[in-house]
Amino acid sequence: MSTFHAVVWMDHQEAHVVMFDREHVEAQRIKSRSHHKHQGKAGDIAAFFTDVAHALKGTHEVLLTGPGIARNEFRDWCMAHQKTTATAIVDSIATDHPSDAQLVSLAKQYFKKFDAMAADPTQA
Repeated sequence: MSTFHAVVWMDHQEAHVVMFDREHVEAQRIKSRSHHKHQGKAGDIAAFFTDVAHALKGTHEVLLTGPGIARNEFRDWCMAHQKTTATAIVDSIATDHPSDAQLVSLAKQYFKKFDAMAADPTQA
Protein backbone atom coordinates (compact mmCIF):
# COMPACT_ATOMS: atom_id res chain seq x y z
CA MET A 1 0.00 0.00 0.00
CA SER A 2 1.48 3.33 -1.01
CA THR A 3 0.15 6.07 1.25
CA PHE A 4 1.16 9.57 2.11
CA HIS A 5 1.51 9.15 5.89
CA ALA A 6 2.84 6.49 8.24
CA VAL A 7 3.42 6.22 11.96
CA VAL A 8 5.89 3.75 13.40
CA TRP A 9 5.93 2.71 17.04
CA MET A 10 9.12 0.85 17.77
CA ASP A 11 11.40 -0.51 20.42
CA HIS A 12 14.29 -2.95 19.99
CA GLN A 13 11.93 -5.95 19.91
CA GLU A 14 9.31 -4.95 17.35
CA ALA A 15 7.88 -2.21 15.19
CA HIS A 16 4.24 -1.40 14.52
CA VAL A 17 4.09 0.22 11.09
CA VAL A 18 0.75 1.89 10.40
CA MET A 19 0.21 3.49 7.00
CA PHE A 20 -2.90 5.49 6.34
CA ASP A 21 -4.73 7.91 4.13
CA ARG A 22 -8.20 9.40 4.46
CA GLU A 23 -10.02 6.14 3.75
CA HIS A 24 -7.57 3.35 4.51
CA VAL A 25 -5.43 2.08 7.36
CA GLU A 26 -2.95 -0.75 6.98
CA ALA A 27 -0.92 -2.03 9.91
CA GLN A 28 1.84 -4.57 10.19
CA ARG A 29 4.12 -5.74 12.96
CA ILE A 30 7.75 -6.45 12.35
CA LYS A 31 9.63 -8.50 14.91
CA SER A 32 13.33 -8.13 15.59
CA ARG A 33 15.38 -11.24 15.00
CA SER A 34 17.38 -10.45 18.13
CA HIS A 35 16.48 -12.07 21.44
CA HIS A 36 18.29 -9.39 23.44
CA LYS A 37 16.09 -6.86 25.15
CA HIS A 38 17.98 -3.69 24.23
CA GLN A 39 20.78 -4.53 21.87
CA GLY A 40 21.30 -7.49 19.64
CA LYS A 41 23.99 -8.32 17.18
CA ALA A 42 24.69 -5.57 14.66
CA GLY A 43 23.47 -7.79 11.83
CA ASP A 44 20.18 -8.49 13.63
CA ILE A 45 19.56 -4.79 14.23
CA ALA A 46 20.45 -3.91 10.63
CA ALA A 47 18.09 -6.63 9.36
CA PHE A 48 15.31 -5.34 11.64
CA PHE A 49 15.84 -1.75 10.49
CA THR A 50 15.96 -2.91 6.85
CA ASP A 51 12.60 -4.67 7.30
CA VAL A 52 11.05 -1.54 8.82
CA ALA A 53 12.45 0.70 6.05
CA HIS A 54 11.14 -1.73 3.42
CA ALA A 55 7.66 -1.57 4.99
CA LEU A 56 7.75 2.23 4.64
CA LYS A 57 8.57 2.18 0.93
CA GLY A 58 6.38 4.63 -0.96
CA THR A 59 5.33 6.59 2.12
CA HIS A 60 6.00 10.33 1.93
CA GLU A 61 5.89 11.37 5.60
CA VAL A 62 6.77 9.19 8.58
CA LEU A 63 6.34 9.90 12.27
CA LEU A 64 8.49 7.74 14.56
CA THR A 65 7.25 6.96 18.07
CA GLY A 66 8.23 4.69 20.91
CA PRO A 67 9.36 4.53 24.52
CA GLY A 68 13.13 4.37 24.12
CA ILE A 69 15.97 5.18 21.78
CA ALA A 70 15.26 2.61 19.07
CA ARG A 71 13.33 5.17 17.00
CA ASN A 72 16.30 7.56 17.02
CA GLU A 73 18.73 4.76 16.23
CA PHE A 74 16.48 3.82 13.30
CA ARG A 75 16.47 7.42 12.05
CA ASP A 76 20.27 7.57 12.26
CA TRP A 77 20.59 4.19 10.51
CA CYS A 78 18.30 5.44 7.72
CA MET A 79 20.50 8.51 7.25
CA ALA A 80 23.44 6.19 6.63
CA HIS A 81 21.74 3.35 4.73
CA GLN A 82 18.25 4.32 3.49
CA LYS A 83 18.32 7.97 2.39
CA THR A 84 14.84 7.85 0.85
CA THR A 85 13.31 6.68 4.11
CA ALA A 86 15.40 9.16 6.08
CA THR A 87 14.05 12.10 4.08
CA ALA A 88 10.47 10.92 4.76
CA ILE A 89 10.96 10.94 8.55
CA VAL A 90 9.51 14.19 9.84
CA ASP A 91 9.83 13.71 13.60
CA SER A 92 10.53 11.30 16.45
CA ILE A 93 8.43 11.54 19.61
CA ALA A 94 8.34 9.55 22.83
CA THR A 95 5.23 7.48 23.53
CA ASP A 96 4.36 4.58 25.78
CA HIS A 97 2.59 1.54 24.30
CA PRO A 98 -0.50 2.82 22.43
CA SER A 99 -2.83 0.62 20.42
CA ASP A 100 -2.71 0.89 16.63
CA ALA A 101 -5.94 2.95 16.73
CA GLN A 102 -4.34 5.34 19.24
CA LEU A 103 -1.25 5.56 17.02
CA VAL A 104 -3.35 6.55 14.02
CA SER A 105 -5.21 9.16 16.08
CA LEU A 106 -1.92 10.60 17.37
CA ALA A 107 -0.44 10.66 13.87
CA LYS A 108 -3.49 12.28 12.29
CA GLN A 109 -3.38 15.06 14.88
CA TYR A 110 0.37 15.47 14.38
CA PHE A 111 0.22 15.51 10.59
CA LYS A 112 -2.72 17.93 10.57
CA LYS A 113 -0.55 20.42 12.48
CA PHE A 114 2.63 19.50 10.54
CA ASP A 115 0.94 19.87 7.15
CA ALA A 116 -0.60 23.21 8.14
CA MET A 117 2.80 24.50 9.26
CA ALA A 118 4.53 23.20 6.14
CA ALA A 119 1.98 24.90 3.91
CA ASP A 120 2.43 28.31 5.53
CA PRO A 121 6.07 29.27 6.18
CA THR A 122 4.97 32.21 8.37
CA GLN A 123 3.72 29.74 11.04
CA ALA A 124 6.47 28.39 13.24
